[in-house]
Amino acid sequence: MPWVLGLKPEPMLLKIGTRGSKLALAQSEWVKEQIEASNPGLRVELVRIKTKGDKLLDSPLSKIGGKGLFVKEIEDALLNHFVDLAVHSMKDVPAELPDGLQLAVYPEREDPRDAFVSQYYDRFENLPQGAVVGTSSLRRSAQLRHARPDLQIVSLRGNVDTRLRKLASGEMQAIVLAKAGLARLGLLDRVTHTFSLGQMLPAIGQGALGLEIREDDAATYGSIRFMDHEPTRVAAKAERAFLRELEGGCQVPIAAHAVAADKELVLEGMVAELDGSRVIRDKLRGHRDAPEEAGIELARRLLGSGAKEILDRIYRKGAIDT
Repeated sequence: MPWVLGLKPEPMLLKIGTRGSKLALAQSEWVKEQIEASNPGLRVELVRIKTKGDKLLDSPLSKIGGKGLFVKEIEDALLNHFVDLAVHSMKDVPAELPDGLQLAVYPEREDPRDAFVSQYYDRFENLPQGAVVGTSSLRRSAQLRHARPDLQIVSLRGNVDTRLRKLASGEMQAIVLAKAGLARLGLLDRVTHTFSLGQMLPAIGQGALGLEIREDDAATYGSIRFMDHEPTRVAAKAERAFLRELEGGCQVPIAAHAVAADKELVLEGMVAELDGSRVIRDKLRGHRDAPEEAGIELARRLLGSGAKEILDRIYRKGAIDT
């Protein structure tokens, strides 16, 4: 655009839709800084959007609608051109996206593992019998119960600060959080112990961010594509295909973790009973160029090994309860 009367033209504006939590803002601010540093003349603005999941904090996610609660209002803003880009924690994004939207870019993944946080005990294994442990997910609670049926697992909602305050108040002896969220908030010093992947398989997409845009928005894609990390993209696609094939959501303890290395993709997945009494877990090695095929194959293996009965029973019970 030519200058008029010696005035510099207004820079182009890109609007990022984000939740208002401290973690969501930290993630979106990081993306904003990356975009502005790589796109001179482009101004980036954060637009805070309150989602249904942010408003309903007194019920477990499995009872009020699951993952989509944290993204629907932001996706509506994208589709209505109120914002140009959404920054999501991939573990919050449902397996199916609305028509017209795409997950265009996956920045490099943080540590996907879960963190054990306690002011009393140095490791999960050292918790006393009957200890109270807080967690927000059925996936974590099922794996905790499988390893330690004696524990009392309580529902823990709210942002990271709220959860840490509840721990400090003595309401529980330990809590379990995503290590990536603590890292992005500069709170790694609160991690008492990191669960191994063998102890606790992560949520689909845990530790990864996804940048969602409109499918026809070439300009925004051109501004963000430099952030795409191919190994993270491959892993996320495999994990999400696994979830999609299982038709899973927050109502079911489902977990998966993929790693892309050289030409190979290694994917591990799990489906568990709600009470942790049975855990079905398997691993496969696939081709890096076919991540979704690997996810589908592993899901079908688990379904054939008993996961279908678990899923059918949980969904049937959910239909009766509601």
